[in-house]
Amino acid sequence: QVQLVESGGGLVQPGGSLRLSCVASGSMARIYVMGWYRQAPGKQRDLVADITSAGITNYADSVKGRFAISRDNAKNIIYLAMNSLKPEDTAVYFCNAAPPGFRPDFGSWGQGTQVTVSS
Repeated sequence: QVQLVESGGGLVQPGGSLRLSCVASGSMARIYVMGWYRQAPGKQRDLVADITSAGITNYADSVKGRFAISRDNAKNIIYLAMNSLKPEDTAVYFCNAAPPGFRPDFGSWGQGTQVTVSS
């Protein structure tokens, strides 16, 4: 079982930047697909970006060119650098770790971190 702890959320003005971090514990974490998902009030939880252990990335169309996901396999940490933030990016952001080839629901979730984009 992989445990995940997110940090780095907060309040930022439109156009600003934030970096989220997710620390994973557990011996299998370094081979899992790691991802960031977000959930706004009244909406479903959607993929923001994910990254394989080999560094292959995948992004939602709404964040391409603005967000960047990365991982440090030696430290079992993934990051989400968020730039040019918009009010519609406001949501609770969740870290996920799942075995390759499995849906995220088969993996582990962090507790979530709130990101609010507002002037």
